[in-house]
Amino acid sequence: MSDITKTMSRYRHEKTFYIVLGVLIVLPPVLIISVEYIYPFLLSFLSSLHVKGVLSLENYAYAFRVYGRDILFTVYVSVLSLICVMLVAVFLGGYLTIKANRIIEFLFKIPLFIPFVVVGHAMRTFLAPKGLLNSMLSQIGLVNLENPPNFIYGAAGIVISLTWKQMAFALLLVMSAFRSVDESFLEAARNFGASTFRQIVDFLLPLSRGSLGVASILIVTSFLQNFSVVMMMGNSGGAKHIMIDIYHSITYLQNLPLANALGVISYLLALGAAVIYLKEGLRKDGK
Repeated sequence: MSDITKTMSRYRHEKTFYIVLGVLIVLPPVLIISVEYIYPFLLSFLSSLHVKGVLSLENYAYAFRVYGRDILFTVYVSVLSLICVMLVAVFLGGYLTIKANRIIEFLFKIPLFIPFVVVGHAMRTFLAPKGLLNSMLSQIGLVNLENPPNFIYGAAGIVISLTWKQMAFALLLVMSAFRSVDESFLEAARNFGASTFRQIVDFLLPLSRGSLGVASILIVTSFLQNFSVVMMMGNSGGAKHIMIDIYHSITYLQNLPLANALGVISYLLALGAAVIYLKEGLRKDGK
């Protein structure tokens, strides 16, 4: 009985030790998330409920009524930009994974080191009605500079700018996922005569689906919270990105509760993308 008691006591002490160790390991990241994200979000949410000294959802009703079109526009340009970015990153990343070319890889990663504000300014010059793009197209007769198309101040300019800027980040994530795929799968595919396209579509994509989903969430979140590019490329006369509405609410209207309400909506949009991905992942794991 004494040996059994000692064994049970040692087991309880070991169990307590591992519980304490687990708490100590988890505590730092939990504290960081709580201080940097959860606490500021709760403050913003509480501030958004204040209307003339009382708690109310009036700011949210006003935000959806007045800025509803801008919220839809934000989702539209973010999703469209994500599709463009991932299409380029997947096929370019697949090609560079199968047929390594360090020079091309380096050239396509250059945008990773360029700030968003520089990208916005450069794209205003490149995509302006009489900018570099239309000037080049006019040389081959595709554009009339007397009545040139306008790619800036709208969805097209934002999508092109965000796609170009985040292409390098997406390529980095996609190539990391693709290079983790066992080379033997690709060798077997090549032995059976699979082309580069079929290797990407039939092997790299399915085997990297989880990592690509995480990359998509990170990228679309960066689109939802971007300010520099949408500020310089947005259309002041039409629908705007929600970040511009937050800026105007703070700077011109000096309405912090309304700005916080828009910020909470922006946060929920990003959270919604993550929840959709997680639910899809759990559904597939359940199968």
